[in-house]
Amino acid sequence: MRVQLARRLLDRQIVDVDGLLVGRVDDIAFAVDDEGYPYVDSLLTGQGALGERIGGRVGQLLVAVADRFTDDPPVPPLRVPLSQVARVDSAVRLRCPATDLPPSPVEAWLRRHLIERIPGSGRASG
Repeated sequence: MRVQLARRLLDRQIVDVDGLLVGRVDDIAFAVDDEGYPYVDSLLTGQGALGERIGGRVGQLLVAVADRFTDDPPVPPLRVPLSQVARVDSAVRLRCPATDLPPSPVEAWLRRHLIERIPGSGRASG
């Protein structure tokens, strides 16, 4: 069952209710209920989550790069609660807008330290 779940979810794009890309499913977080049964708690996205999943030297490199682009390493992955997933088809479709999710730590760092320093970036249209 775990292999089927991984095949169904991992590496799929996560799209919010408005069709905006949130990220990719890089890993799956499990929890255990009161009776001891495991269940999918949330979907993880971000370089740190992908690096942990891959493991080895490549995985360590991904985690190190993600940690470099944050103010407070280690970088926690963005957690998308399973309760926010509306359906899974060619992508994981959420029932909420991306703005309802916590920002990606790497994206927040890049926005604060790079994008905001570009002249005129505050006037960009979206």
